[in-house]
Amino acid sequence: MEVTSERLTIPVGSATMGAYLARPTSGGPHPGVIVFMEVFGINAHIRAVTDRIASEGYVALAPDVFHRTAPGVELAYDEQGLGRGVELMGQTKASEALADTKAAIAALQARSDVGGRGIGAMGFCFGGHLAYLAACELPIAAAASYYGGGIAVGAPGNETPPTIERTAKIKGRIACFFGANDPYIPLEQAEAVRTALTTAGVRSEVVIYPGVAHGFNCDERGDYDKTAADDAWSRTTTLFREELR
Repeated sequence: MEVTSERLTIPVGSATMGAYLARPTSGGPHPGVIVFMEVFGINAHIRAVTDRIASEGYVALAPDVFHRTAPGVELAYDEQGLGRGVELMGQTKASEALADTKAAIAALQARSDVGGRGIGAMGFCFGGHLAYLAACELPIAAAASYYGGGIAVGAPGNETPPTIERTAKIKGRIACFFGANDPYIPLEQAEAVRTALTTAGVRSEVVIYPGVAHGFNCDERGDYDKTAADDAWSRTTTLFREELR
């Protein structure tokens, strides 16, 4: 499906947040999906993911969750980029990220080309955590969290409660994807997420890919794993098709 893209600004309280939007050029209305960026910003990879999910028949919106501290930042996948991204992540609060997500949901719902049964969310790395957090606190019908770091041990900005303790509030369906060899997310944390979801009775699946490390969906990173990336993408599109259309 052919897509077109544009840059938007979205009001968040008295501030404005940049965003990247991709949508099908024909048909519709289409369900809306929020794409949460990694700590590297809305860079070429995240724009490509946003375009790709749009090509599956969704209006996809990637909000700039660093707009308060480094609006428009795009970082490279190197040591310097990672260091800066981690610094910006540390300056982002859960409450602020939720305000941004509420604004992104409202922006999607206000569009005439958005329809379907609900809003979806997906995210990677820090964005994977934000997708899980949004599913806990906001009306997200379906969420896909790719290697979401820190879900089991805290919340952005060290706000309380920790994100995992919010799990029982999830009303939609969620899929979480982890690598068994992820140096940033110990296996016991991935299993803690699985246990929390099961205990809360959330419609969910947690997939842990053997021999796979962090960032496996990104073909610009050394840990890219095509087999895991293709499988997670297939599960994500199935999730969205079953829950959003």
